[in-house]
Amino acid sequence: MLHIRTPLILHPTLSTPTRRIWLKLENLQPSGSFKLRGMGLLCSQAAAQGKRKVVCPSGGNAGFATAVAAARLGLKACIVVPNTTPESTRVRISKTGAEVLVHGKIWDEANQRAKELARGANTEYVPAFDHPVLWEGHSTMIDEILEDCPEVDVVVTSVGGGGLLAGILTGLIRHKRMDCRIVACETEGAASFAAAVEAGRPVRLARISTVATSLGAAQVAAWPVEHIRDFPHECVVLSDDEAIMGVVRYASDLRQLVEPACGVSLAVAYLDHPAIAEAHDVVIIVCGGVSITAQLVAGWARTSGSTEKRPN
Repeated sequence: MLHIRTPLILHPTLSTPTRRIWLKLENLQPSGSFKLRGMGLLCSQAAAQGKRKVVCPSGGNAGFATAVAAARLGLKACIVVPNTTPESTRVRISKTGAEVLVHGKIWDEANQRAKELARGANTEYVPAFDHPVLWEGHSTMIDEILEDCPEVDVVVTSVGGGGLLAGILTGLIRHKRMDCRIVACETEGAASFAAAVEAGRPVRLARISTVATSLGAAQVAAWPVEHIRDFPHECVVLSDDEAIMGVVRYASDLRQLVEPACGVSLAVAYLDHPAIAEAHDVVIIVCGGVSITAQLVAGWARTSGSTEKRPN
């Protein structure tokens, strides 16, 4: 097992006598995000099958998790990123010993190149989000959540390509917790999951435009779109400003940095959003993110005044 068991803690200020806000701190994983759960499992299986190399297309988090897993398993790694991936993230991935290739303007183009590079017999293609082994790995966080807070009635999660959500659903199905409400969060410029739920099938967005670049999948995986119907659920789409507010307030409250892709879920609690109005035990997946710096968060705090806007 390459991932760690992460803490589930109460938010220091947002809980009330009738509703507790819990934080599942996946940002504390060795790779900085939940991705190590799934990527670690898939890479471990590849190593057991005699594969020597893994190739992963990524905007940052999936690639870094794959690179961390590969280094621990003695595998070579090639991470293909679009040119929107920050240079600091590319350097961080490179420091694990992985090869970093920059290809395309968006993740989909990097993904196509990664598939081409992974055709060798000794090479494993590690998708960023659409694979049942990844979902099984990610689902282990539900085992931990239910052990720590069996009475959870709402799980709030960000949705990019749908891998994290699929893992959450997989875990809840395994534990027969179909009564748990799912709040799926996106930003306005990357709401491909909300569009898919409305259409009843995955649809491709014409363009991605959001500060939450880790949510930038033009089309989500089909499995979570189908299976979220088995749960009470709501899709919440917030603005970039609200996602940034979530990042800034979380940094102030917990002294931790997360990406806007994570901030959009945190914003649901900070805004006291109607999606959690009737809940008693809300678990927010603090999914993390490696493409974030103190300088970025400080700049957002100065320009947005997010620390001053306190709805709660």
